[in-house]
Amino acid sequence: MASTETRIAEADALRAKDPQRAETIYKDILSSSTSSDVPAELRNQETALVHLGELYRDQKNAQGLAEVITLSRSFMSSTAKAKTAKLIRTLLAFFTTIPDSHKVQIATLNDNIEWAKREKRIFLKQSLETRLVSLQLETQQFKPALTLIESLLAELRRLDDKMILTEVHLLESRVYRGVGNFAKAKSALTSARTAANSIYCPPPLQAALDLQSGILHAEDKDYTTAYSYFFETFENLSAQDDPGALGSLKYMLLCKIMLNLSEDVTSLLSIKLALKYAQLRDVESMRAIARAHQNRDLAAFEQALRDYREELSSDPTIRSHLAALYDTLLEQNLLRIVEPYSVVEIEYVAQQVKQGRQDVEAKLSQMILDKVFHGVLDQGRGCLLVFDEPEADNTYGAAIDTLEQVSKVVDSLYAKSVKIA
Repeated sequence: MASTETRIAEADALRAKDPQRAETIYKDILSSSTSSDVPAELRNQETALVHLGELYRDQKNAQGLAEVITLSRSFMSSTAKAKTAKLIRTLLAFFTTIPDSHKVQIATLNDNIEWAKREKRIFLKQSLETRLVSLQLETQQFKPALTLIESLLAELRRLDDKMILTEVHLLESRVYRGVGNFAKAKSALTSARTAANSIYCPPPLQAALDLQSGILHAEDKDYTTAYSYFFETFENLSAQDDPGALGSLKYMLLCKIMLNLSEDVTSLLSIKLALKYAQLRDVESMRAIARAHQNRDLAAFEQALRDYREELSSDPTIRSHLAALYDTLLEQNLLRIVEPYSVVEIEYVAQQVKQGRQDVEAKLSQMILDKVFHGVLDQGRGCLLVFDEPEADNTYGAAIDTLEQVSKVVDSLYAKSVKIA
């Protein structure tokens, strides 16, 4: 009978041309109990387990991968707890490249969390719960994520595990940002940084902290500080050749655009670290937005949003800031059109900016209420009446000042008369 190593090699060779046969061999190795207590056999079973997971990953078979993790429990029970945690994390990581697998991942995580509780594998349970929170964040299940974070933090504070505590506080910050509670998002990020300061913080985790700091500063419209955090993240991730570097580069370009420094986009993309990303569609999308903004061209801005819908709409941070930028650009275009007139037809203004009349009317109304300019919408005539900015009348203020001075004189005279008497 062939040795286990030979059978694994045979299965590896069959993975591309006969995946079903390879799958059968891997499962036979895992189901074999012969000499399962021998370290060499345990290592072979672990190899077969990982290779079967890789096979399902390559086939985009999320359910099969979930079954691998479940079937592996009898094998895991005989291994060291630290090794078990590493093995499960390796298998769970295979889900990342499988599209539309969030539902299966969440079910698998919940199942394994319950198993870890029964086996009293506390650190594995916490690691799985942290991953579950991350998945709930991705699928925008904010309420269950916050509930799980609360129980996790209570356990982690008792155990004083700074590394996982940093990760969970960071996730907490991201969840609160997702629900729009920026005060709590900042507080959670501060807690994450405090925990990180007392340990060696791995570069990927440090990059994640810097990225979240940049995002929260950008939400406060402090784009200069946000840019510096995004630059730190970009340098960190680029050094590790992490694909996440592209996202931080897009954020850097966004900050330049929001700071009205669109002309800096080209020079930024010419730096050594950014050169390899310069021709990608994600970067080209930001370059198109920068050109439209620099030219104050609303039509070009809209065209860029249509041409690069996936690149510009998939990220909520970029999407929200570009929406604000579009609103500002529309406002500037409307001001440029209406300022020369005292009366102008709303239909004409809508045609000039190539927008629907109803949208333009709503925007003009908002601008009047915000006192961007002075005017009145005459809906009966379909016109906008633009007024000159009224001059401030200082008569009332001057009268109040005069009365205050007179009051002081009267008080002074009264005090003197009291002394004479």
